[in-house]
Amino acid sequence: MRRPDPASQLGGLIFAAVLIDDRGRIAELNYAAEMLLGKSEKRLAGRPLVEAVEFHDDRVLDHLARSDASLVARSISAFVDGQEHRINLTLSPLAAHPGWRVVTLSDSGRNDTSREQEGEAASLGAPAILAHEIRNPLAAIRGAAQLAARKLEPKDRGLARVITDEVDRIARLIDRMQQLGRSTPEELGPTNLHEAIRSAVATVRAAGTEGIEILEEFDPSLPPVLANRDALEQVLINLVSNARDALNSAEVEASQIVIRTRFVSGFAYSALHFGRSVKLPIEITVTDNGPGIDPALRDHIFEPFVTSKKSGQGLGLALVRKLVRDMQGRIGHERDTRDGLTHFRIHMAVAKGDEAA
Repeated sequence: MRRPDPASQLGGLIFAAVLIDDRGRIAELNYAAEMLLGKSEKRLAGRPLVEAVEFHDDRVLDHLARSDASLVARSISAFVDGQEHRINLTLSPLAAHPGWRVVTLSDSGRNDTSREQEGEAASLGAPAILAHEIRNPLAAIRGAAQLAARKLEPKDRGLARVITDEVDRIARLIDRMQQLGRSTPEELGPTNLHEAIRSAVATVRAAGTEGIEILEEFDPSLPPVLANRDALEQVLINLVSNARDALNSAEVEASQIVIRTRFVSGFAYSALHFGRSVKLPIEITVTDNGPGIDPALRDHIFEPFVTSKKSGQGLGLALVRKLVRDMQGRIGHERDTRDGLTHFRIHMAVAKGDEAA
């Protein structure tokens, strides 16, 4: 079998590779770069790289301006078509061609290597095992409290109810811990995205959304996504409920939650799943105009037991991330400080057979 030539090797990369000349202009780019930047090589050739991708970090701009500079940068801010992304960047001079360099760009979310995910699964597995062992004594405590309530005077039965209520609360917490520790994902199949969203919103409304406007901005042409219907609804219920709680806690005037769906390309277009590239062109965004997440917690909100809620356990968003990953998708969040908006974005794959839809 003939060895792939350099052009084929570059074309097969899932990371964007861009060749720039001694003036920082785009000369060539691979297919992944076209998808990432949302434009063809024909439209981008001859344009300065810093026009196609805006960098606001002076150190990055300084290295790009020097034709002999090399650079490795991780999780830096970059803007494409006005939208901010966190990316990894490498800048490599070509020794045989002074002034020419190869730039690689990749979504920093792709750093979720299998090793990191295995470590995370192990850390979540321990609480799940512990939760299983706690269930039996909890059931015994609840049963004893119920039995005691029958023998107590009416004025003292409230104490027994406190015990059963607290046991039930702990049991619910254990259920969520076990969900996080589950290693076998639910079965995936074609799922109507908008039906799942409307069902989730109906569930949240039933729990109370008085004073909050929930808006839909759907692209009706989207094909079915690859998902588990129950898991997707649970993800959306958690995100919309969190947005509602944030609005209620801050008593925001003109409280509003907006749920958008659209087809995208670019940084969110693909991700790694078990060592292979999976395209994720379907985007769901849950946006609220609440006060946002505490800046000290923003980089950790998808980790277990991290929460800003006084009565929260910090498992909701950890479970959301696990469910999204189990559906081969990705989730992220960002704070728009200018407009005072918080966005949670989910990117999902199109169900097999509908890629061309």
